Amino acid sequence: MKLCELSPAPGSTKARKRVGRGHGSGHGKTSGKGHKGQNARSGGGVRIGFEGGQMPLYRRLPKRGFTNIFAKEYVEVNVEELNRFEEGSEITAEVLKEAGVISKINDGIVILGRGELEKSLTVKAKRFSKSAQDKITKAGGKVEVI
Repeated sequence: MKLCELSPAPGSTKARKRVGRGHGSGHGKTSGKGHKGQNARSGGGVRIGFEGGQMPLYRRLPKRGFTNIFAKEYVEVNVEELNRFEEGSEITAEVLKEAGVISKINDGIVILGRGELEKSLTVKAKRFSKSAQDKITKAGGKVEVI
């Protein structure tokens, strides 16, 4: 097989619609826009959300609450999920991501207290719940807030 012999999979490509190339093409004269009207004009058409003058949906629905743009988004990890790591290892956000425990780091990791911890680990995170802190220290590990 040569590079010049490669072709796309059947059905994966479609011929481009060439408008204004004569009436034999099926897209001649008005180029598929019909006769006159708002959509036939240059720059014509209506904006997104326009409903022909009817009160649009985004104005009919009530608005509630607000979004705090300064809110921190922490990724939650429970104590029971730390059992997969080896005894005495140091757990950071990067280690958790590599191991597949979390998919994103966001603004930091918060360790929560669900489950039991059987291993002594050094855990570094932005925040710890009181129960998680107790369980880590009880297992002989260390808690470091970064």
